[in-house]
Amino acid sequence: MDGLRKQVSQLFPCQTVNYPVTSANVYTINFEKGTIMGIFSNNVMGFYNLDLQNTKIADFPRYDFAMPVKPQARYLTPVAWALSFPDVWKHKTKISRDLKGIKPPYIMLCNHNSFLDFKVMTAAIFPRRANYVVALDGFIGREWIMRQVGCIAKRKFVNDLYLIRQTTRLLDQGQIVVYYPEARYSFIGTNSVLPDSLGKMLKYLQVPVVTLLFHGHHINEPAWNQVSRGVPVEAELKLLFDREQIAQLNPAEIQDQVVQALTYDDYAWQYENHVCVDYPQRAEGLHRVLYQCPHCKTEYRMSSQGSQLRCEACGKVWELTEYGQLKALEGETEFSSPPAWYEWERENVRAEVRAGTYTMESEVLIDSLPNSNGFVPLGKGWLRHDMNGMVLKGSHLGEDFEVVKSNQSLYSIHVEFNYIDKKLDCVDISTLDDSYFAYPLSKDSSVTKISLAVEELYKLEMEKE
Repeated sequence: MDGLRKQVSQLFPCQTVNYPVTSANVYTINFEKGTIMGIFSNNVMGFYNLDLQNTKIADFPRYDFAMPVKPQARYLTPVAWALSFPDVWKHKTKISRDLKGIKPPYIMLCNHNSFLDFKVMTAAIFPRRANYVVALDGFIGREWIMRQVGCIAKRKFVNDLYLIRQTTRLLDQGQIVVYYPEARYSFIGTNSVLPDSLGKMLKYLQVPVVTLLFHGHHINEPAWNQVSRGVPVEAELKLLFDREQIAQLNPAEIQDQVVQALTYDDYAWQYENHVCVDYPQRAEGLHRVLYQCPHCKTEYRMSSQGSQLRCEACGKVWELTEYGQLKALEGETEFSSPPAWYEWERENVRAEVRAGTYTMESEVLIDSLPNSNGFVPLGKGWLRHDMNGMVLKGSHLGEDFEVVKSNQSLYSIHVEFNYIDKKLDCVDISTLDDSYFAYPLSKDSSVTKISLAVEELYKLEMEKE
């Protein structure tokens, strides 16, 4: 890594790079001929497009997903290196590579836990460049530079033919195209569900497939409290399929092997490798995922502070140790592993779904994201999720609107915790031409439970076919 550090530093003798402990700040690179801001930072997502507040929803300008994405501009590749390597070095990242001589074009599949993923990915393929799929909210206020750096915009959890066309076009130009098929940060440091169509897509593209599996990124900066803990991390870059293997395997076989290759557990990795996290607030926010008490079974009354989780209903308290294990301060420790607690919650949601009793409804705040210019506030509305699917209702400029998603149309859903200026949890309900970020206002709700229910309802629908 020291040799790589020297190579990169020699490329940038005339610049100043400012980088912070957390990824929520703007990175700035000062060149003799100007300043480029915002690449590889995530602080712009709070932008609002108030110009559309007096425009009907039907008249909102929409993002142009059909516009061809070009390979990363060569003058920006060194910029990407300069914005990535400081954090890669800071986290003492260990990257193992075993590509067996495979060269681009190929598809790279990565697991997804934090913004650090993009930086370690950039280092893993050094000195090559790549194009990568990024959610549309990552383009807010910076579409031009994101396109120049090679990003492919996508709305989450919708079928998108434009994405396949963009990918095919870039592969034909000899590029690496990077997918994060989990399509959201892992809630609890373990692998999320992958789309059933992934194996079919890889079979169709007929190019080699490489995996990049990160370890420790969730431990360093969990989705429920996005502050870097300075944790050392690891990554494994491996060839999964060459062209011949892709040609020989059927889509189901490809799918199974991808799922296996992207299986991970960051808390197990932390414990097994004795990675100490002495960050005093290491449990703050964990109640957003572990929303149900395993002692009294009450939902939505968990809280967290410092290194502790507490049930406000029964008073039981758990400590999250420096090595990522949970320990009850009194009585039985129901789950020492945070992922085990989360999977117990899934089992409870599955039982509700199978019994036909699952339902959730709440008043919500609604923001629309029709394009990359920022969120359009739509005021308050109503969200209902039950055995029949998901319905979001609201009104804008005196006209009612409704977004309906069937259970079979959603295999999973995007959620955010403590999001932007609202500091509330939300679900992102996307269509082909809009994304509605709905923030439940009821205390008797959890976006984590909504997500689990979406996945379990989809499974139930698939069993009927």
